[in-house]
Amino acid sequence: MSDGPVVGRSPWPDARELAEQLVADSGQSVKAVLLYGSRLQKTNPDKHSALDFMVLVDDYSGFYEGLSASHELHRPRRVMTALANVLPPNVIAYAPDEGTAGIAKCLIVDKRHLARALSADPPDHFLLGRLVQKVGYVWSASDADEAWLRDRIAEAHAGVVEWMAPYLEGPVDAAGLGRRLLEVCYRGEIRPESRSRADRVFEAQEEHFRVALQPALDRAVEEGVMVEADAGYRLRAPVPAAQRRRWRGHFIRSKTRTTLRWFKHIVTFANWLPYVQRKVERHTGRSIQLTTLERRLPIIFLWPRAIHVLLTRPRREVDQ
Repeated sequence: MSDGPVVGRSPWPDARELAEQLVADSGQSVKAVLLYGSRLQKTNPDKHSALDFMVLVDDYSGFYEGLSASHELHRPRRVMTALANVLPPNVIAYAPDEGTAGIAKCLIVDKRHLARALSADPPDHFLLGRLVQKVGYVWSASDADEAWLRDRIAEAHAGVVEWMAPYLEGPVDAAGLGRRLLEVCYRGEIRPESRSRADRVFEAQEEHFRVALQPALDRAVEEGVMVEADAGYRLRAPVPAAQRRRWRGHFIRSKTRTTLRWFKHIVTFANWLPYVQRKVERHTGRSIQLTTLERRLPIIFLWPRAIHVLLTRPRREVDQ
């Protein structure tokens, strides 16, 4: 295994460049950087869209201390370190040189929290629902770090059938399992996108699901959980009531935890309001003009607008 950074020709040169700058600014505490989301999947991004990074670190304190020393942390270091253990991960904006080098929305997580988030008993679906989708390996400190990360994501793919079983009605193939997965995960969060967002995201990564989830179906057949059917695979027997209650209760808790994270994001994500405003405009096709009170005291005065946006989301995705 290599002891130095894994170097190679990245298919995402802009992401690679920004990731390398993040590594340098954070004092070498980063172990790996993954790319996910709309820029990777090409699902309706625009030139202002941030790169979505999942940043694996070995130590929260060292990471935030490094960013602070590089003048790229716009929140108190001690606060960020303390919040790293509250509803992880922290979400930060990384925009070196005032954004001229690009901007990344970064999920910051250490190995302990990531391993639990992708385990068979996750605290919620915030990370799991994102990382079972298509991801790009942008940068890693060593071959061993990348191998560890790939193993955790492979384990997450392998466990999909267990938590999706209560939501399967009729036969599915690997791609169909991915489509249903996205429907359940998107329903498990309050999001500003259109109601058809899950369909668009699935269309962009159908082949990924076909490849990544086939081993999970094959294992389910070997273990007697599923059987082959004309249109793919179906459950051998109805899901026990206890299993249904467990996973439905999990998604209720997950939605609650994800919603509570909003308040933490306000603290950790610098300039979060313009980012959210632009995201809503991009996905709804509406121009949003915030009032002075909404800009100055969003926690108090932004709620009526937020509720209106959620209730009036377009059914179909708006093309850029």
